[in-house]
Amino acid sequence: MLRNGLTLGATATLAALMGTTALSAQEEETITIGGLATLEGPFAAPGEDGLRGVELAIEEFGGEIAGHPIEMITASSDGNPDVALESARRLVEQDGADIMIGPLSGSEGIRIAQYAKEQPGTTFLNGGSAAIETTLVDPAENFFRFNTEGAQWTAPLGEYVVNERGWDNIVIVSEDYSFPYAQIFGFMATYCEAGGTVQDKYFTPVGNNDYSSVIAQLPLETGEVDGMYVVLGGSDAVNFLSQYAQMGGQLPIVGGTNVTDQTVLTTQGPARELLPGILSSGPVSDNADLEAWQEFVQRYQDYFGDEGLPSPSLFASNYYTNTKAALLALQEVEGDLSNDHEALNEALSNLEFTSPTGPVSLNENRQATAAIYINEVVEQADGSLALEPLERIEEVDQYLGLGREAYMELGLPSRDNPSCPS
Repeated sequence: MLRNGLTLGATATLAALMGTTALSAQEEETITIGGLATLEGPFAAPGEDGLRGVELAIEEFGGEIAGHPIEMITASSDGNPDVALESARRLVEQDGADIMIGPLSGSEGIRIAQYAKEQPGTTFLNGGSAAIETTLVDPAENFFRFNTEGAQWTAPLGEYVVNERGWDNIVIVSEDYSFPYAQIFGFMATYCEAGGTVQDKYFTPVGNNDYSSVIAQLPLETGEVDGMYVVLGGSDAVNFLSQYAQMGGQLPIVGGTNVTDQTVLTTQGPARELLPGILSSGPVSDNADLEAWQEFVQRYQDYFGDEGLPSPSLFASNYYTNTKAALLALQEVEGDLSNDHEALNEALSNLEFTSPTGPVSLNENRQATAAIYINEVVEQADGSLALEPLERIEEVDQYLGLGREAYMELGLPSRDNPSCPS
């Protein structure tokens, strides 16, 4: 359940919870925002924090835009594209969502972006999903992603691991779907170019509870390989790290972005033993000295208190950023949703603003260009774990600095692409 009695999966009028400001605007037409997130399955904790980001953005605008009350409705998915599509259809076709924010998981995003083409009278903004294909392959004109995607998050880390840490032979453990493929794609693009090799890749299904068969094939310490790149998220990451620690694993770990998210760093038990010192990269760094980030963290902590995480997760930040983009564009067009949202979609296409992680803008595919951090997990004075920034790379674009033509020649990510075997 969200704060202030916003029940997940049910209609909740946020404006009505904000007192006289919203009440004075009731004569204006309500704008309905549908939030879609994974509230079931291994990504439930990220989904809950993602919707906190939506709520926080709406609260920042006082629950209304140009006199229009903002109504927030929500629906749950579980990481399955079919479930996500069913929930999106319900929000749009039955509940009347004018604007959709979501989904969270990579393959869900691909499906929802294609569904957007069937609904020209609804504007879709991404939540936290970060598969490459969502905005690269036949992108929908009414689907906007103001967060960077999985390959953008990891490309800076690949060459860093080789050049700064001297790791040139690793193994990879990953979930088996589009988002981890994107993470591996970005990481290996620069890792292989810098001279690194990958001895083997091990893929596991989402929601796996038993990693013993995979762990049995992994080195437990350095010698044969320099380290392990782990691309798992939510409870999958916690379960794998716990079981690897219990089996005596000591390989140095490089993490996919979700491995070092606050939804994982707050875990207790055996997994926690392996988290300090993990390198990762992504759009969020808990200890970043960026003023916009510090203000966002303070607002998140003040608003959610103990109901939230110690620091906003990647998902809270991404959902907040996409929701704020929608609200800024609505403000610019004074809530005009006529002609299949023509004015709103035009405003979104040209929108540039400062997100919690810095400046963000869109390219021709309506895909974000923004900064990425290289991070290390550190234990803080109070015993909590956080991401400490090592480097900040500005303006990482969808094509990873290669230009569209050269980037497209790389092909789409898969289990086998890219490859740099030892």
